[in-house]
Amino acid sequence: MDTIDRIVPVRSDIEAASARIEGRAIKTPLLRFPVLDEIAGSTVLVKPENLQRTGSFKFRGAFNALSLVPEAERHKGVVACSSGNHAQGVAEAARLLSMPATIVMPADAPAIKLQRTKDFGATVVTYDRETEDRDAIAKGICEKTGGTFVHPFNDPGVIAGQGTVGAEIAAQAAAMGVKPKHVLACTGGGGLSSGIALALMADLPDAVFHTVEPKDFDDYKRSLETGAVQHNERLGGSVCDALLSHQPGEIGFQILKHHAGTGYVVSDEEALRAVAFAFRELKLVVEPGGAAALAAVLHGKIDLPGSPLAIVLTGGNIDPVMLQRALDL
Repeated sequence: MDTIDRIVPVRSDIEAASARIEGRAIKTPLLRFPVLDEIAGSTVLVKPENLQRTGSFKFRGAFNALSLVPEAERHKGVVACSSGNHAQGVAEAARLLSMPATIVMPADAPAIKLQRTKDFGATVVTYDRETEDRDAIAKGICEKTGGTFVHPFNDPGVIAGQGTVGAEIAAQAAAMGVKPKHVLACTGGGGLSSGIALALMADLPDAVFHTVEPKDFDDYKRSLETGAVQHNERLGGSVCDALLSHQPGEIGFQILKHHAGTGYVVSDEEALRAVAFAFRELKLVVEPGGAAALAAVLHGKIDLPGSPLAIVLTGGNIDPVMLQRALDL
C-alpha cells in the first residue's frame, strides 16, 4: 500500500469530525428556490456555507484539524497559508481552542479577509503570490515556533471536516424527500470536494459529484481527465481568489480521481453574475469563488433537465467593491 493511501480519510473520519464540530460549526440548511428550479429545469438544492461560522465552509475542516492537535502541543500554536477563508477558519478555531495562530496570506487578498483574520486574533504575515513561496514562509515560521502546520486542503483532518458538508446534504435531502443525482461544489485545492465525494460514496452512492473551477485555473478538471495531477500556469488573476490553487492536493486527488464526474469551468463574468443573482434573487451574499457552482447551473454548464441536483455556496466573504462590481454587470 502506498504511503498516501494510509492517510486518505474514510467515512468514519467524517462521523468523528461531525461529533467534534457539533455545537461549534453551524449546521447550515439545505434550501430550495422556485426561481432557480425554473431556470435549471429541475430541482436545485442549495447548501449555503456562506452562512457558516467565519463566512465559509473552511471553519469545519479547520476546527476538526486543530482539535486533533495534542493538548500538550497546542501552546506552540498553529500556522496556515490561505487567501482568506481558510485563514479565518483557522484563526477562529485557534481562538476557541486557545491556540496562537499565524496565517501566511497573499498581500492582494480581499481586504475584508485580511482584516477579519486579524480580528479573530491571528497574526498575519503577507507575501506576493506571484514571486514568493508561501509554503517556504510557513515552514520557516513552524521551525521557529514549533507550531503545527495545517494545510488548507491537503490534510486528512481538514478533508474529514469538510466532508461533513456532504453528509449533511445527504441527510437533509432525504428529509426533504429529494434524492440528488448530481452534486456540484466550487473547487480549489479539493479539500471540500474530496470530502463531499467521500461522504456521498456512503450516504448518496447514486449521486455524481462535479468540481467547478474558474477559467484558466481548471487544474482539477484537467487532472481528472488525464488521470495525473496537472497544475496552473498562473497563481493569480481571477476574481475567484478562493479557488486559485497551483494544483490539486495529493490526498484529495486520490479520492476524486475515482469518485468524481465531469468537471465544469466558469468565467469570471459568469461567477460575478452568479454573485448578483444570489444577492437579488436568493437574498444571499456570496463571494465570486463561492458562487462558482451556482454559476455553472445558471449558465447551463450542466444540462440535465429533470435530474435533481445539489450545489454548495462555499463562501460569502466579499468586499463591498467586488459586490458592487457584480451588481453593475
